[in-house]
Amino acid sequence: MRKPSYMFTNKSHPMGGIISTLLGTIDVCSLGLAVWLCFENKGVSNARLGTAALFALLFSITGLVFGILSRLEKDKFYIFPNIGIILNFIVIAFTIFILFAGVYN
Repeated sequence: MRKPSYMFTNKSHPMGGIISTLLGTIDVCSLGLAVWLCFENKGVSNARLGTAALFALLFSITGLVFGILSRLEKDKFYIFPNIGIILNFIVIAFTIFILFAGVYN
């Protein structure tokens, strides 16, 4: 018989990391939807799609700050801050790519 191995710990998930992951998920979905709707309109964008992309950029900067601050906490689980940092960084990079592609097109 195998001896059951339980690991008891007092670690918890940081609230900032969970908020960062939620903001990153919302940002990825809203930016993806804005790009998809612009693609469906044959590249013609309107002010609503630009505003959605701008808010996604602002929320992703906020989520990146929350993720970094929660990653610096000690004795915590780091899965949610890591996922949040990655998602928010992807949104920021993609938004910068869209802006540069629009300027140099």
